[in-house]
Formats: sequence, structure tokens, C-alpha cells
Amino acid sequence: MGFDKHELILESLRVLKKGGVFAINDCMKPKIYGDMEAFAQKLRDMGYQDVRLVNMSELVFGSESRANMMMLGNSRMLVGRK
Repeated sequence: MGFDKHELILESLRVLKKGGVFAINDCMKPKIYGDMEAFAQKLRDMGYQDVRLVNMSELVFGSESRANMMMLGNSRMLVGRK
């Protein structure tokens, strides 16, 4: 609570060796995480490769509406490689 989530993720990725892969899964609500599409682009601009956001609500729960019923409608996974 109270931390800038983008800075927290960047700090987590700092210790990853070059070529290492990452996958961060959370309910990435815009109110808490801000614009994750822009953050994913920032990571690409910093040299991270294959960075993308995966919509887990459709993959795991079958549909966005079903995920919303379970209060997990913003479930996303940020994946990529350093």
C-alpha cells in the first residue's frame, strides 16, 4: 500500500539477469496500477523484450464477465524477458 507499483515492479526486475524471463500476475486495477499498457511500452523502450500484458480473466475464467463476478476482472499477467 502506498507504493508506486511501477517503481516496485522495476525494482523487482532490477535483480533479474539479462535474458531472464518474468511473469507478474495480479489484479491490475487501473486505480492501483495506473496505465499498464504505457508501463509495458516503457519496459520495451528500456530494452526489455517480448513484453506484453496477458488478459488472465479470459484465459482462466472463460470470460471477462465471469471474472468480474468473482471480482477478478482486471486480472492481468505482465510477461517478458530482460
